[in-house]
Amino acid sequence: MNPQVTYGEDLMSRVSFAMGNTSGLDKMHTAIIEALNSLAARATRHAGLQMRDIHDAVFVGNTTMIHILLGINPQELGGAPFALANRDAMDVKARELGLRFHPGAYIHILPAEAGHVGADNVGVLLAEEPHRQDEMTLLVDVGTNAEIVLGNRARLVSASSPTGPAFEGAQISFGMRAAPGAIERVRIDPHTWVGRFRVIGEERWSDAWQTGPDALVTAQPQHLAAGICGSGIIEAVAEMFLAGILRGDGRFSDGRPHPRLVWQGKKAAYVLATGDQTANGQPILVTQDDVRAIQLAKAALYAGAKLLMNRMGVGQGDLVHVERIVLAGAFGSYIDPQYAMLLGLIPDCPLERVAAVGNAAGDGARIALLNRHKRDEAAALARAVTYVETAIDPRFQDEFVGAIHIPHASDHFPHLESRLG
Repeated sequence: MNPQVTYGEDLMSRVSFAMGNTSGLDKMHTAIIEALNSLAARATRHAGLQMRDIHDAVFVGNTTMIHILLGINPQELGGAPFALANRDAMDVKARELGLRFHPGAYIHILPAEAGHVGADNVGVLLAEEPHRQDEMTLLVDVGTNAEIVLGNRARLVSASSPTGPAFEGAQISFGMRAAPGAIERVRIDPHTWVGRFRVIGEERWSDAWQTGPDALVTAQPQHLAAGICGSGIIEAVAEMFLAGILRGDGRFSDGRPHPRLVWQGKKAAYVLATGDQTANGQPILVTQDDVRAIQLAKAALYAGAKLLMNRMGVGQGDLVHVERIVLAGAFGSYIDPQYAMLLGLIPDCPLERVAAVGNAAGDGARIALLNRHKRDEAAALARAVTYVETAIDPRFQDEFVGAIHIPHASDHFPHLESRLG
């Protein structure tokens, strides 16, 4: 886990910490250098080497992380025009940063595109190569700040959207990171409203568990539910909508009393896991505030994608549409494409053309580490992409409001008609 979470769950809170504390930048810089040294030590030990055997390295990350890594105050990234200290590729002596590599080792940092679209997104471009494809491709690297790229070999445009940490389990009442015991898959019976789920570390669904004092030890789950991770909360909200527990505006349906619904004042909550299914014996709920946090996060991402689609003329008429969607990032690896679209996280696209590719930024870093010509290609790509600043685009708010609805207030999803009815 990134040790900088101690100083802020998302990028803007870390920028604020650096601005508001005289030693804030130094603390975060030291934390990340210590973490990198620890990770490098583990990697070299696994390979039967020592840290001084590292002669070359490639780093990618969002623009805030790169600033902090280099000890540069990221305060200019805290407000428009979101100016970078440097957007070009850099080669820096590892020892000058405090990295315990070979004394002559250098680290290469891939270039940034602009504002909040950084070297990590350039790594995704290297790995997925939309600039070599004819298909109109949407790349979405999902995190606390989502980076989005749309285009093909003719042209690429990019943007960032402040989704916040909800997709990673933060700001969710029973949220947790993707660890053993986290609910990662959810299904809700539309007739009974009873949910079943699967947790990380346990292959069986919860309706196949035997819990309690009379259960056979061999039939008990390896991990009881401890909370909900990002993929779990997305599926939970989407399934609640499909079952009729939630309306399209995200509010709970109030016309049907049910033992799975509990009311906290004027706000309802859905009981996803009962006490006998959880590690601490307390039920796990999906609250109205949880639903709202997911709506806000997914609306920000969708609105950013729509601004790029509008810029490229995609989705305006029947001739041009998004032909392929790539979900990248650690979180993107675990999203079920169908549920991402059901929720309105991504625009309509043939489901068989939506794929999760894992840590594409890391793949791009490895490509650049092993091929110096790809470093030149990365520099050319960063210059070629047209950046769209969502924070100051007057249409962003309109797109955002429409995207709050599940799946959307006005956009159609023909590839989901069988599920949406």
